[in-house]
Amino acid sequence: MPEQVKKTLVLSIYFALAVSTLLVFWQVRNFEFTNYDDNDYVYENPDISNGLSYGSVIAAFTTPHVGNWLPLTWLSFMLDCQLFGSNPGWMHFVNLLVHLANTLLLFAIFKKMTGSLWPSAFVAAAFAIHPMHVESVAWITERKDVLSTLFLLLTLAVYVSYVRRRGLVRYLLTVLLFTLGLLATPMLVTLPFLLLLLDYWPL
Repeated sequence: MPEQVKKTLVLSIYFALAVSTLLVFWQVRNFEFTNYDDNDYVYENPDISNGLSYGSVIAAFTTPHVGNWLPLTWLSFMLDCQLFGSNPGWMHFVNLLVHLANTLLLFAIFKKMTGSLWPSAFVAAAFAIHPMHVESVAWITERKDVLSTLFLLLTLAVYVSYVRRRGLVRYLLTVLLFTLGLLATPMLVTLPFLLLLLDYWPL
């Protein structure tokens, strides 16, 4: 396949993934808060609803809330409230944008790891519109899921580069992105085991 044709095809896949993701989830921008954890996480949490401040940033890192320690997720909610007020539509839209970024990243990473275009496109498309991701996009509280996935995928992207061209900067950047993912949700603690699996295949 000529290189120019291949580039056009790859760009078309990116475009199709973006359009399909937006078409499926565009309606979330009109959704309200869910009366299940959204109150504890956002609109009844003064550290969040008052936006970014020195005190709220310190609290995000030092004070577990509703049994969780999610400082990066708290900070993202604070930034939402700082920019948009306690507007659920914008918060849902941010979740959608992060999910869209995750979809495009997943396609790029699989294509880079495997060299297979269409299987990578299929995996990314399934990820984009699978019903299992409705909760993550359409429930504000699940920002921790889409945000941690973003840093998981960024970690994978840098790790692939590190494996193929070793260097201290790439290694430290991998560790940094992994750490940021943990700050979004501790569930990302299993990521090193995923890297071991990727070492086995396809890396």
